[in-house]
Amino acid sequence: MLGRVRDCFEVCTIHCATANPLEVIVAETAQGRGIVGVIDGSSPAGVEGPEDAKLRHEFVRKIGYKL
Repeated sequence: MLGRVRDCFEVCTIHCATANPLEVIVAETAQGRGIVGVIDGSSPAGVEGPEDAKLRHEFVRKIGYKL
């Protein structure tokens, strides 16, 4: 669907939701200003391995979040 929104010359609204800091790249020409892109600024803190996943699964079951 985003491709169809981008194809519309008259109106384009794209929302960005993140908990990370971000930067918005804005370009200005004689016709006006526009957003070129959004940079979602933080690298992942780490990668979950099999042992981490097992601990997470056990924890959510222990607290009753998931059966």
